Amino acid sequence: MKLQGTAMINEKGHLSIGGCDTVELVQKHGSPLYVMDETFLRDNCRAYYQAFSASGNGEVIYASKAFMNLAMCRVIEEEGLGLDVVSGGELYTARRAGFPMEKVYFHGNNKTDAELQQAIEYGIGHIVLDNHYEMERLNNIAGRAGRTVKVLLRITPGIECHTHEFIRTGQIDSKFGFPLPTGQAMEAIQAVVECNNLIYDGLHCHIGSQIFELESFRYAAEVMMNFIEEIHQKTGAVTSILNLGGGFGIRYTESDEPADINDYARTVLGAVQGEAEKRGLTIPKVVVEPGRSIAGPTGTTLYTIGSVKEIHGVRKYVAVDGGMNDNPRPALYGSRYEAMIANKAEQAAEEVVSITGKCCESGDMLIWDVSLPKAESGDILAVSSTGAYNYTMSMNYNRIGRPAVVFVRDGQSAVVVERESLDDLIRNDRIPPYLQR
Repeated sequence: MKLQGTAMINEKGHLSIGGCDTVELVQKHGSPLYVMDETFLRDNCRAYYQAFSASGNGEVIYASKAFMNLAMCRVIEEEGLGLDVVSGGELYTARRAGFPMEKVYFHGNNKTDAELQQAIEYGIGHIVLDNHYEMERLNNIAGRAGRTVKVLLRITPGIECHTHEFIRTGQIDSKFGFPLPTGQAMEAIQAVVECNNLIYDGLHCHIGSQIFELESFRYAAEVMMNFIEEIHQKTGAVTSILNLGGGFGIRYTESDEPADINDYARTVLGAVQGEAEKRGLTIPKVVVEPGRSIAGPTGTTLYTIGSVKEIHGVRKYVAVDGGMNDNPRPALYGSRYEAMIANKAEQAAEEVVSITGKCCESGDMLIWDVSLPKAESGDILAVSSTGAYNYTMSMNYNRIGRPAVVFVRDGQSAVVVERESLDDLIRNDRIPPYLQR
């Protein structure tokens, strides 16, 4: 497992993160345990801010679906980033954290009336329209509230990138956005500029996730700038914002080779500026939405190893006290991870094993065929790059409680999400009168 951020091997031969011994973290907070390296997290935010926002023509908004809670909202605000939300729950969390609502963008392909009303009531900066049905409803809701709302239109530009089919969203056949190649995107632009209560402010596109080829982002920028020119020619509307979404890839295993954030910024900003100058257009503000690439590498999940089962000549299974409940990505996407035994961090690998979770599900496999020192019951297994889409996608299958989340920094740990208790699991259960006794 590659050490990232503040991770290191301490004098005890244990994995340390944020100056905290991971074995001691499990003793103190229990396992499974999500550990977020706060210094690393802030460094990633600052790298994006310097690469995009410092230029004066860019804005970075954190995609909160990757990892969100009250503490995370505070970190994002302190680092000068905006926020992308996709539900009333994420929006409510941001408001409760005191996040500035004018820096919030609201996404989603099927926002409810209640969520749209909530967004208007909170006074958020922009709503990203995904379809005509939503456009009409938002215009009516805003009118009844006596408000005008700044909107972006989500466009599917017809770009297919090399990533998993479930996280590839820029192609025409997608549940998201107005298709560009079919002419429906232009029809949507013509419709929105006629809405009395909506202010057209720009475009959004997102071509997919876990992308390593910068050429994909450059091409998306060129396609969208071509559309911006067409919009101006046919409607006279000025596109002030071009939101190019997220999707910047991170390292999960040694086969992943992420690009540099500064190269990413130069590619995107340069493409937009060049296309604007070539076409005689005002350069729009370029917005990007990193989520995974900010939070993902900063997270490590700690597990306690339980049973070890060897099928001679076939495979050795090492079971941990978590699994698909706290990381469903391997089951959903076939995602791959690296791991180490945290209390044997200095020891050389001597066997190949497969890491299985504790759920009553044969698909509950976290890692197939990983090289480790001899794994024994009671060892602490650390799985890296679990900061994105792990806590936020966790669940209660088999009535297993979600793990706690801690931030670590300067030798201190702080709980930012409490571990779910058994009482938490039945908090919303109700027994109907005819079953009561």
